[in-house]
Amino acid sequence: MSEKKNGGMAWLIILSVFLGVLLSFQMKQNIDDYDLVSLRSIQIMKNDINNIRKEIEDIKESSEKRKKELVKLESVINDDEADISEFLIDEISELKLIAGMEDVQGPGIWVILNDNQDEEIVGFGIDDDVIHDADIQNILNDLRKAGAEAISINGQRVMSRSEIKCGGPTIRVNSRSSAPPFVIKAIGDPKLLYAAINAPNSHGWAMREVYKLRVETVMKDNVKVPKYYWADQEFKYAKPKKEGE
Repeated sequence: MSEKKNGGMAWLIILSVFLGVLLSFQMKQNIDDYDLVSLRSIQIMKNDINNIRKEIEDIKESSEKRKKELVKLESVINDDEADISEFLIDEISELKLIAGMEDVQGPGIWVILNDNQDEEIVGFGIDDDVIHDADIQNILNDLRKAGAEAISINGQRVMSRSEIKCGGPTIRVNSRSSAPPFVIKAIGDPKLLYAAINAPNSHGWAMREVYKLRVETVMKDNVKVPKYYWADQEFKYAKPKKEGE
């Protein structure tokens, strides 16, 4: 009887160990199916969701705008007494505004950039104490991301075709040389544009606080930006695509 009891206990212990191994293996399987979620990953996901929502809203807004334009165009075409020239004039005016062929004005900011005026050299060399084309490009990118609708540098309208490159102590914009100080004018929400330049760890903040370059930002109720300089602008290689090509 004792031997049977001992044998039963042994089998019970073996079965318990076996079940324990199976349970631990199953728990490990379940744990592996889940990844740890950090606060940073949650924030990244929230930003992605907000960006997608913004894109959807932009698409909806653009779609509604095109629908209204289509309805207006259809009404002009179907109305024998309608003057289509008025419709075309409005379309041309809007296209000229988008292409930068009109002087514009509105609320925004001035950003004044200049070289380090102190006698002490802050960086590893004198190049770290002057404004470069890359600095201006970064400032322009920050302004565009903040919603700037029109931008100029020292009176030169900045468009997608505008080149900004160093030429010794000057910078060339639209094939014209500009010397410091560089006055960047941008039209948009003044508070957002101001924050884009002065927020901690932004490029404008680093230029001012780290390299001691002059970065002065002033919010304005009315900023004037001139039209784009189109002289000698020709398309030598790009041609309109014909229907069916």
